[in-house]
Amino acid sequence: QVQVVESGGGLVQPGGSLRLSCVASGIIFSKYHMGWYRQAPGKQREFVAIITNGGITNYGAAVKGRFTISRDNAKNTTDLQMNSLQQEDTAVYYCSATYGTTYWGQGTQVTVSS
Repeated sequence: QVQVVESGGGLVQPGGSLRLSCVASGIIFSKYHMGWYRQAPGKQREFVAIITNGGITNYGAAVKGRFTISRDNAKNTTDLQMNSLQQEDTAVYYCSATYGTTYWGQGTQVTVSS
């Protein structure tokens, strides 16, 4: 059974930082491209970042230069370091694991507010 579980969300002030983590089980993690997406209320799901099975990274325009994605194949985890957070970053953040099929986590809420 495949499980993708996010953690690390919460409330942070504008300009602050937060680190999200995602652990995936039931898959050969090193084969999968790992991604982060987010969805704000009333908006469509938005691409945030991806790290391929070869370690290549790519970021959405809204977060480039502020967010950093990483992975640890030994621990089956992928992290998203979020710096200089803005109110516009408020959303539910989802982790994805893709290798032919895409598996999704349940999401973790990030709220940026003073």
